[in-house]
Amino acid sequence: MDKDEMTRLQAENARLQAEVNEIRQEMEQLKDALVRMVNRNLDLSERLEKDDELRRRVEVAREIMDNRVERQRNADLKDDGVLMALIEELVEKDRPHLKPEFDAAALAELLGVSPHRLALLFRHQTRYNTPEAYIDNLRTLAALRLLRDKSMYTIPVIAEEAGFSSVRTLQRRIQEAIGMTPVEYRLIFTRDQ
Repeated sequence: MDKDEMTRLQAENARLQAEVNEIRQEMEQLKDALVRMVNRNLDLSERLEKDDELRRRVEVAREIMDNRVERQRNADLKDDGVLMALIEELVEKDRPHLKPEFDAAALAELLGVSPHRLALLFRHQTRYNTPEAYIDNLRTLAALRLLRDKSMYTIPVIAEEAGFSSVRTLQRRIQEAIGMTPVEYRLIFTRDQ
């Protein structure tokens, strides 16, 4: 190889290295933007959940005050809006979804309705297709908050605290929700510390 060819190759190598560095910077900026979006979505999700709950509670209170709601003795015949408000109230107060053994059957038992009634309610009254999807969403949101706010917690501890039965399930749910592993998501918050 002659001197001109070597110089040309070195210049090409320097140009490619500069492109690689630019791409790395762009990737870091995209990761930062993704984290900001995830955090914003978490905050908006929390607000939306609170707004939905408040709206449902006001509707229920209005119906009760107007004497338009006759409470049924049979829990399977409860008004869908009342039942959804009850679900949200119980979930907020007792946070049963943070226990790995809590599932759709346990939710139905907690409410005093049949599993079939609960499945119909979720199919017709919520943005979740199933009670299981609702419970998974609650656990995923809890895990994202813990990853963001509790940097001293290990991933297995976060899986347990958020109600996942295994670390693998936590990893799969986080990956599906935000396109990152829990470790990648946490690194974004801890890299500047």
